[in-house]
Amino acid sequence: MAGSDELPIADRSTELRASRSGERRPIARAQDQLFAPGTPSRAKYAALVVGRPGLWALVKYELIVTFAQSFPGALGLAIRKALFPLLLGSCGRNVVFGQHVVLRHPHKIHIGSNVVVDDNCLLDAKGETNRGIRIGDGVFVGRNTIFSCKDGDIEVADHANIGFNCEVFSASRVTIGKRVLMAAYSYVIGGDHDFSDPSKPVLEQSRTSSGVAIGDGVWLGAGAKILDGVSVGDAAVIGAGAVVRVSIPESAIAVGIPARVVGSRG
Repeated sequence: MAGSDELPIADRSTELRASRSGERRPIARAQDQLFAPGTPSRAKYAALVVGRPGLWALVKYELIVTFAQSFPGALGLAIRKALFPLLLGSCGRNVVFGQHVVLRHPHKIHIGSNVVVDDNCLLDAKGETNRGIRIGDGVFVGRNTIFSCKDGDIEVADHANIGFNCEVFSASRVTIGKRVLMAAYSYVIGGDHDFSDPSKPVLEQSRTSSGVAIGDGVWLGAGAKILDGVSVGDAAVIGAGAVVRVSIPESAIAVGIPARVVGSRG
């Protein structure tokens, strides 16, 4: 992975243990930044989208996105291949960016070599203290997929395949292991809402995150949902449409709503 000497993908066993620790982080609200009184509109936009202060950072982002983001055909692919790395924290060789790919806080996005980010994807590394998004070598990110950080980190290890219309959200830490197959419409949700006070709407109560860890070689079937605080062990299989609320051991086969272990690949 590009820049791996400085920013290595974390050891998978460490991440699985961390996910079980139960530590929860509060999730900030983007609206609080967007509507902060006394802040100029340009500064709000820069904070939410560019992620760096200063006029030059804003102008550089706007020029590259305006010229490259929507350019069609093979020429558009070539232009994005040349220009998008100028915004990123690091970028390897042979990276393909599809049309209408959106980058937010791009200096905290690190991409390895031989990666495909298909059309209409969102890579949002937003946050004030996070490290952002790290994508390893040989990763495929399918069309319309969203990687969304709210002061959290997302790490996708080498040769993972993220299908079309998937979402990975992190308000603390979400890790996806090597050669994970994540089928279309799957969600990995590294955050949750408190609903303990029935006198308040859920939207007005606190939001927290424990994180999610998905081990190497896992297969998530189409439409699977992995909820906050869950770890999925290496080589496990999660059935299509399953809702995973508790951690799944290595090599297990889990199906249903809520998901339960029905067998083992071992």
